[in-house]
Amino acid sequence: MVLLPSLAQAGRGTTRILRLSHNVGPMLNSTERFSSRVDNYVKYRPSYPAAVLELLSVRCGLAATSTVADVGSGTGILTELLLETGAEVFAVEPNRDMRAAAERLLSDYGRFRSVPGSAEETTLPNACVDLVTASQAFHWFDVQKARRELGRILRPRGWVALIWNERPVEAVPLLDEYDALLRRHAPDYDRVREMRADESKMRDFFGRRPESAVFPNRQSFDYAGLEGRLMSSSYAPESGHPEHEPMIAGLRNLFERHRRAGKVLFPYRTLVYFGQLD
Repeated sequence: MVLLPSLAQAGRGTTRILRLSHNVGPMLNSTERFSSRVDNYVKYRPSYPAAVLELLSVRCGLAATSTVADVGSGTGILTELLLETGAEVFAVEPNRDMRAAAERLLSDYGRFRSVPGSAEETTLPNACVDLVTASQAFHWFDVQKARRELGRILRPRGWVALIWNERPVEAVPLLDEYDALLRRHAPDYDRVREMRADESKMRDFFGRRPESAVFPNRQSFDYAGLEGRLMSSSYAPESGHPEHEPMIAGLRNLFERHRRAGKVLFPYRTLVYFGQLD
């Protein structure tokens, strides 16, 4: 584990984030924008390192006896890791299609609970969970409404952990070109990337600067996987959009130039911010 020296350094370009959070417009409706991307999300989104679960255990008290609310749980990527610890997990997700995918994938876990709800209105009882997690989701939340709601469902001395897979700080030619490709062809790309959590948003939510840690993570893709990973992203133009075909042509070219033994490597930093609400 590596502690992050500053939340302002946590994500590439994060110092220019969240200045438009009060008026993001209909294109950034987080509840519906992933509905057509569920299959690719299930197949190609990265999971989280085992070290994240160890951190939650050691620092946040996660155990087989815990009750967890995984908020903005999507298709259940983090939910499944939490269930594997033995904990009871309420997977709170507003998107019906993503929630249904999690229900199909996780139905064999006896302590899995699927909940149609959001960070601002979970529908859970007061003081019912020991830990709240949110992976790849907090930047969609209304900070003050989520703070009140998540504080309501947490038991006394409960914890919150906010988690992202982000780009490495160091330059990676493949990722630099991938980034440039999206800037050319995905009109929504910059707006979504700017919605990562900056230090002021984190302080507003926790009431203080949270603790933080970073872990290495990675994915390896053949071409089908790389295209699926791209199309799992809410900002990627879909078939029928005038930028879709040029973007896919550029992606094929990128893959051919960077592949080794038929695959390309996507490195990530998994960022974890954790604390108790003030």
